Amino acid sequence: MGRYILKRFIISLFTVLVLVTTVFILVRLMPGDPFTSEKMTPEIKANMMAYYGFDKPLYVQYFHYIGNLLRGDLGLSLKYSNRSVNTILAQTFPVSADLGIRSIVLATILGLFLGIMAALNNGKFFDYFCVFIAIVGVSVPDFINGSLLQYIFGLKLKMFPIARWEGFRYTVLPVFALSLYTLAVITRTMRASMLEVINQDYIMTAQAKGLSSWQIITRHQLRNAILPVVTILGPITAGILTGTFVIEQIYAIPGMGRFYVSGINDLDYSMILGMTVFYGVFLVAANFIVDVIYGLVDPRIRISGK
Repeated sequence: MGRYILKRFIISLFTVLVLVTTVFILVRLMPGDPFTSEKMTPEIKANMMAYYGFDKPLYVQYFHYIGNLLRGDLGLSLKYSNRSVNTILAQTFPVSADLGIRSIVLATILGLFLGIMAALNNGKFFDYFCVFIAIVGVSVPDFINGSLLQYIFGLKLKMFPIARWEGFRYTVLPVFALSLYTLAVITRTMRASMLEVINQDYIMTAQAKGLSSWQIITRHQLRNAILPVVTILGPITAGILTGTFVIEQIYAIPGMGRFYVSGINDLDYSMILGMTVFYGVFLVAANFIVDVIYGLVDPRIRISGK
């Protein structure tokens, strides 16, 4: 177990290094520079480039950035003067994380319930209803879901505020809008997995032993059927916690999305690199945790470190 975890940890570190290197090069290949849109003389522009070290060779800039990164320093924003990327992340990530965690919890609970009930009622009305919800959730983009919820429940029915992030009532619409896709994926995955498990021989053996339907579902069907859901929860969780750009824009939520989008538009190298590295580490860490949990959930999987 220990060898396996160490191996996965080393692979994760290597993945992050490849991500940082790739993004660093791609950002520098973008046309223009951070000061292209600024109204300044060539002399002032040259001084700004020298101040931030952009006049040095690319490999020097790269190793300098890696050194700062190892110390946890993501650099200074080029647009927001005297503000570091670390400070901006510290202020905005809790908001994005709050939105994301609420959405993940809602999507996981409802998705598991709908997927299980759809499988247990296979071919019946409730099954078709759950399949319809899954298709709509996967097919309709977030910006359409968010806008429709705003229009129906905010403008027409006036049940919830249409924007901002100032209390529980303000969170209902954006949380539901963000959770729809994940809810649909979990519902569809859990339904398919449950239907596959229901027909296994060990389920028939459990039935022959006289176990109740509840015991069979909780002890055998659910434990084995939930593995595919555990597998996809890692990337989905990381994506939701860090990738709420569209919903944050629609509902005027002061999260990370606004700064990331503005960083790309303004060629804010530090902002782009810092937030991308943050996202990458979050995603790699989520996958690492899922790899470990996957082996713990399924007793058939023996983590030997090979």
